[in-house]
Amino acid sequence: MMPVSRSNPLQIEPYLYFNGRCEEALTFYQQALGARTVALNRFGDNPDVPAPLGAAHKIMHAEFRVGGAVVLASDGPCTGATNFQGFSLALTTRDGAEAERMFGSLADGGSVHVPLGATPFAVGFGMVADRFGVVWTITAR
Repeated sequence: MMPVSRSNPLQIEPYLYFNGRCEEALTFYQQALGARTVALNRFGDNPDVPAPLGAAHKIMHAEFRVGGAVVLASDGPCTGATNFQGFSLALTTRDGAEAERMFGSLADGGSVHVPLGATPFAVGFGMVADRFGVVWTITAR
């Protein structure tokens, strides 16, 4: 196995496909988490890339940041159904109040999997699926 160099630019970044609801998701995460959209390209901006039928105004690629984390997003095939299974995005906050605010915001229109509460390893811990089906694991240190 080759050692990983500290100068290696390799990164892993989640890429979420919202199947036609990406713009709604970006707005939601801006309000719920203070996310900042730093890049956005629509299918119609890229005539050489085939777009789903009638989706020229939909988002081909976006990048948003939550704190120092980068999340990539797209409308993908625009089928209307999202299918986020087998993973969660882990969000660590500075304190319990911030965790409660974010947890409540993400739960609006979503579903609580594990209520936010104190644990032996954190001031607060909970799991919530937002209105798009993305599961968030929230920890307050």
